[in-house]
Amino acid sequence: MSKMISNRQRAALVGVLIIAAYLMLTYTITNHKIAGVVTDLIAGLAVIAIPFLMLPIFQSAQNKTLNYSYMATRIIEGLLMLIGGIFILLPSLESYRNVLYEHVQVYLFIAGALLFYILLYRTRAVPRFISAWGGLATIVLFVVTMLGLFGIKSLLLDFLVLPLILNELFLAIWLMVKGFNKDAVGGV
Repeated sequence: MSKMISNRQRAALVGVLIIAAYLMLTYTITNHKIAGVVTDLIAGLAVIAIPFLMLPIFQSAQNKTLNYSYMATRIIEGLLMLIGGIFILLPSLESYRNVLYEHVQVYLFIAGALLFYILLYRTRAVPRFISAWGGLATIVLFVVTMLGLFGIKSLLLDFLVLPLILNELFLAIWLMVKGFNKDAVGGV
């Protein structure tokens, strides 16, 4: 499949999938079971698909370990999201969905996001300010998450998650409108 689509189409598809990954918030916001199951499944599949689409963009001898580490974290994260969707359907396991997301998936998300932004920065597939913004915002999310482990929570800390969400939305729109940097990734 990676050879069957242009880099322009690949970028647009990655942008759409980044937005689709945020559908996992549907159940938390609406508490609607069917919508939650469907959106968790869509989000999980989106998270799994993105590293496969990015593989040719990130592929280089220097990035090999980072690229495969990125793929592994995203595949595991996506599988956990699929499991989370299934948990919604099972009354005896439904409460474990939040535990899964808050105590396991979030760390895979952070690791995968950090690797993603490092790879974007190294390959220059998008302007470096986007990669740097995403990397810094991911580190902030990690700090906020760690503080939460120690019972330190506040509205201000909750707001510190916004830079990463805004970055990912900006990146998704950038990819859909502008695509990858042609000088960095070649092709159309």
